[in-house]
Amino acid sequence: MSKNIGVGLIGNGFMGRAHANAWGAVNRFFTLKRRAEMKTVAGLSEERVAAFAQRWGFDGSTIDWRSMLEDDEIGLIDVTTENHKHAEMSIAALESGRNVCCEKPMAGTLEEARAMRNAARKAARKGLHAWVWFNYRRCPAVAFAHQLVKRGKLGRIFHVRAQYLQDWGGPDTPLLWRFIGKHAGSGAHGDLNAHIIDMARFVTGDELTEVSGAIEETFIKERKLVEGSGGPISGKGASRGRKMGRSTVDDCLMFMGRMKQGAVASFEATRLATGNQNANRLEINGEKGSLRFDFERMNALEWWDNTIDPGLRGWSRIMCTDADTHPYVENYWPAAHLIGYEHCFTSMCSDILRVLGGNKPVVPLPDFEDAYQTQRVLHAALLSAREKRPVKMSEVK
Repeated sequence: MSKNIGVGLIGNGFMGRAHANAWGAVNRFFTLKRRAEMKTVAGLSEERVAAFAQRWGFDGSTIDWRSMLEDDEIGLIDVTTENHKHAEMSIAALESGRNVCCEKPMAGTLEEARAMRNAARKAARKGLHAWVWFNYRRCPAVAFAHQLVKRGKLGRIFHVRAQYLQDWGGPDTPLLWRFIGKHAGSGAHGDLNAHIIDMARFVTGDELTEVSGAIEETFIKERKLVEGSGGPISGKGASRGRKMGRSTVDDCLMFMGRMKQGAVASFEATRLATGNQNANRLEINGEKGSLRFDFERMNALEWWDNTIDPGLRGWSRIMCTDADTHPYVENYWPAAHLIGYEHCFTSMCSDILRVLGGNKPVVPLPDFEDAYQTQRVLHAALLSAREKRPVKMSEVK
């Protein structure tokens, strides 16, 4: 294999586009010892995946993803498929001697995630790496929040409040794969709570010890079957027949938790929060200060300093666009010029390439060991909701 990293991408849907864009951009924005080379993309339709490869700059395409595991020029497999395929593809790639980065959630079930974690442990003995795409860690505001907490700016943490609210999953949305349990594993829970559980763990540096009070609800029991393709998330524009199919995942799930260092936490995920299109929010309250983040204002971090003169206290808005202070910003635009959703993926690509080049990431990458802890919390919340009881994390191995 060459000094650079040949990338094989599995999946040419919404996440496939996000990742392809990032792998294509990372060499232009970041100066790295090892660069990305976009080798092959795998999809289901020969015609569509060939067009995708041409548009996004891959050398070739295939409808047989396993063929990439025999290509000596490919050193990293990027998995962007439906959740139920993550384990098979990631484990096969690791066993073939490739590094892996896999979309979130890590898997559809705890058992699949455990198998992935175990495969990554075995592969690590051969110098291989495996990560999960929790891309919001690399919003400069979120990465900066992580650094502030690590520096002790909040002091003792009392409360963690996390929400991920979307509104695309209403009655008119057809029965996409995200609403089918055997494909997705869970609904808003695995799709959205996975992100905010990871963010809470990442920013605080703390772990949950107990989950309780979980409520799971599927408001829309049946949805129209979709015919053809439509929008990448909601299926907008796809034709709908008269036949109905059963939704077998949650529309929303919320729960509470206790953390190892004493804080209490709450988490809420839904696809039916009308008026909230992508409200990924995190608030942390500490003895010395508090911080708030909302992805719908992704370049800003709100900060309350409880150590200053009481007459001067108030919420301040930090624009995380300063190249000398805020993570990743120096690689993009001049100070005060905003970045977007796509840059978080590019920044993650840069940290992956840093690690593969023998250097440290700017902020920690979520490897399979790390992501498995988030999967454990997801599973504990489902247990709490379905068995109507508190669940100690020690119960979830």
